Amino acid sequence: MSMKLSISRQGRTPATTPALRRLFRLAAQATLAQLGISEPVEISLLLTDNTTIHELNRDYRGKDAPTDVLSFAMEEGDAFIPADGEPRMLGDIVISRERAAEQAQLYGHSKDREEAFLFIHGLLHLLGYDHERSAQEERKMFDLQNQIIARLKADWPEYDLSSHD
Repeated sequence: MSMKLSISRQGRTPATTPALRRLFRLAAQATLAQLGISEPVEISLLLTDNTTIHELNRDYRGKDAPTDVLSFAMEEGDAFIPADGEPRMLGDIVISRERAAEQAQLYGHSKDREEAFLFIHGLLHLLGYDHERSAQEERKMFDLQNQIIARLKADWPEYDLSSHD
């Protein structure tokens, strides 16, 4: 499976480490494998702070509050067909590292686990999953997220992906 993940940051957010960038790539690969997606894909990830994600949430979703993760899918509605040899552009994921750290502390688990969970959540949205459609969709999406986290935890024990909630 060929996968390109572009990671950037905006606002007041700490620089990423090689280990964190690797965790995001592993989370993308595990998610795509879990769903049986083997075609080449491209994903953009923006790591930011509460102020920046608040502005994006207000401007694009009409919600005047910070959030933890936003997703902007390239394939909403009609299917996108990439040019020959080009990867399927899934879209953009935006994560507030500030909110992720707050939630990790609140839930009693590591920042790695929270950031991986939020990334997987955002990626599932890019792939058409939506927990806001129905209780059944919510269960399906959250079950998938937990399966993918469990897979990462088993395959990559050097990351603290345990949930203490």
